[in-house]
Amino acid sequence: MHPTREFLSILNSSWVCGCCGALRPRYKRLVDNIFPEDPEDGLVKANMEKLTFYALSAPEKLDRIGAYLSERLSRDVARHRYGYVCIAMEALDQLLMACHCQSINLFVESFLKMVRKLLESDKPSLQILGTHSFVKFANIEEDTPSYHRSYDFFVSRFSEMCHSSYEDPDIRTKIRMAGIKGLQGVVRKTVNDELQANIWDPQHMDKIVPSLLFNLQSGERTESRSPSPLQASEKEKESPVELTERCFRELLGRAAYGNIKNAVTPVLMHLDNHSLWEGKTFAVRCFKIIMYSIQSQHSHLVIQQLLGHLDANSKNSATVRAGIVEVLLEAAAIAASGSVGPTVLEVFNTLLRQLRLSVDYELTGSYDGSTNIGTKIIKAHEERQLQEAVIRTIGSFANTLPTYQRSEVMLFIMGKIPVPGVHPALTSTSSGPEGTRMIQVMLLKSLVQVTAGYQTTNMLTALPSSFLEPLLSFSLTEDPELRLLVLQILLSLIDRHENTPKFSNIRYISVLKLKVDKCSRQDNLFMKKHGQQLYRHIYLGCKDQSSGRQHYETLFTLLGLLSVELAVEEVVVDLIRLALALQDLALSTDEALPVYNRCAVHALAAAYLNLICQLTTVPAFCQHIHENSMLLPPKLYKQYFFLWLPSSLEKVEGDVLFLQSKITEVLGGSGYNTERLATPYVPQFTGEELKQTISCVVIVGMEEQERERRRQVVEKFQKAPFEEIAAHCGARVHYCISLLAVLPPPSPSGTISSGYGQTQSRSVPIYEMKFPDLCVY
Repeated sequence: MHPTREFLSILNSSWVCGCCGALRPRYKRLVDNIFPEDPEDGLVKANMEKLTFYALSAPEKLDRIGAYLSERLSRDVARHRYGYVCIAMEALDQLLMACHCQSINLFVESFLKMVRKLLESDKPSLQILGTHSFVKFANIEEDTPSYHRSYDFFVSRFSEMCHSSYEDPDIRTKIRMAGIKGLQGVVRKTVNDELQANIWDPQHMDKIVPSLLFNLQSGERTESRSPSPLQASEKEKESPVELTERCFRELLGRAAYGNIKNAVTPVLMHLDNHSLWEGKTFAVRCFKIIMYSIQSQHSHLVIQQLLGHLDANSKNSATVRAGIVEVLLEAAAIAASGSVGPTVLEVFNTLLRQLRLSVDYELTGSYDGSTNIGTKIIKAHEERQLQEAVIRTIGSFANTLPTYQRSEVMLFIMGKIPVPGVHPALTSTSSGPEGTRMIQVMLLKSLVQVTAGYQTTNMLTALPSSFLEPLLSFSLTEDPELRLLVLQILLSLIDRHENTPKFSNIRYISVLKLKVDKCSRQDNLFMKKHGQQLYRHIYLGCKDQSSGRQHYETLFTLLGLLSVELAVEEVVVDLIRLALALQDLALSTDEALPVYNRCAVHALAAAYLNLICQLTTVPAFCQHIHENSMLLPPKLYKQYFFLWLPSSLEKVEGDVLFLQSKITEVLGGSGYNTERLATPYVPQFTGEELKQTISCVVIVGMEEQERERRRQVVEKFQKAPFEEIAAHCGARVHYCISLLAVLPPPSPSGTISSGYGQTQSRSVPIYEMKFPDLCVY
């Protein structure tokens, strides 16, 4: 063969064998070189460094590198060569970490395409592998924005993984944790990128939040962590519950003002759909996490949503409503002071409305006032539990408010209480008089909660007339429960130095332990304005035969607080006069007080004079009081004090009584106003209170007459013969027709002008006329 031809033959044969490798693009050869012959050997690191250097040197080739890696990965997945799949993903991860050039977007598209391919696989190992790569990508801050990238598939797929029901529990746990981490990665990648699809949209939140709650519930614990979870141990970090809580906190912590609603609404829906309000524990835990995680200035938005949800469930079972209220209670306790913000009165209005509805449900037995078959059965004990929860929540909210707002809330609640003669329009409820009474009790209990711990330096602002007068009107009622609640409210408002517990041992009170400040000018003005009202209501409370042990104990504490909180010389004299008047009340046979009440009043007067003599420190006064303390019971403990009964009260006289003349003499010698002290105390009503009392009696009487008239009409139509009813209706129709026949026609122009500027009154239109009862059906 010719030498030249032989050379060409050899050359051609070598070209045929090696042309494919020699002519392949360099980036493909570099990519191929990172894969070893045996996938068990792992990524060829030296060749990976060459590929990375090439990508950094020629960034325009990065998109082609990504496309080729994607092609190889798809082929390896199809051929079940999972070792090479892992190597390809590792190479992609390293390239992503190293490259941040302008052309990174096209490479990312190839990367996300490969991740999606892995997530769509039915192999758990590939799903977990794809998730880990996505999480690494999510932590990368890209230098160039992306205008068209979508993460909808990843939100849906990761949410599905969170609900995995794989048979093997260990693999199921790993899949769920991968889903949680994937959702966390999506949030991190999109939450601060304005060019991405808004992750806070309901379409995304409705998938992300329930998926997190599902895993949070699966390992529910009794208590949630405090605002900043402590560093978890390695074992806890592997727990889906712990991981879920961290992810949920991170999501909520990134929520801006306008995104809070979209984040919380799926929580409410999840608790509804899975009946999780009734258990309370999980619902409370969820909202503890929410309240601790969001920015504090956004707390009122969560509370507002809970209030709206409570209203939306007004006709749901009492256990559901109680669960929502308990969550509100916890949320209020966590919220910073004043964070309720502009929704203060809305909060209390909603809670008071729920209280009123619960009372109506309890008394009527149904949610719509009917007794049709199929209506939900009301359980009274569940409604009572709800009412107590609402009252506690009202107190919890009040404790978060500054003093001035709490005063507004007190007036707001007082304005809702049906007070005969003051708010007559509020005295009618769908459940009748019993419903009115229950509403009064519940709202006064709410005021007890609101006023607990109330601190003010000015009693004129703490107890303005608009609040005090309707409050004291309840001390004139026959209901002992209402009167006791009024006394408790007064104690809370008057006690500004926490002296109330110190009156527990009535016989032996150490004045050294009482905190006493000098009465201020404002407090002096308060007693000049309202002192006589307070004295009168104390006197009438002692006089009421339905008063029991708690009433007398509370009245004694009230007298003691007036003495240490608001007492100047004039007040001290009036209180001593009141105590002597109570002694006379117990001795009087005209009042026909039961033996127990007479003993209690004697004991109350003796105990109070024993206290006031220690406060005044006048030796002669103290001596007289100590010499005449025979009516003080021998028991030392409060719970037995007003249960003591002497063997007889027929001969209570002489040395066992406190003498007004003697007290006047000894106090006069110490500079007290003896002229005022010598005048016996007689309770008097002011003009306004007389009006309220008369109005109350008249209104109650009219209400009773109207109820009786309606009852008779209903009974007549139910029991009377048909002929009688027809004759009665016929007479009414005939009377009305004859009346209309003689009426003048109405004037269409209203008034008619006449000469000299005078006007004539127009005829009254028929629709404005007042017809007799016979013409009205």
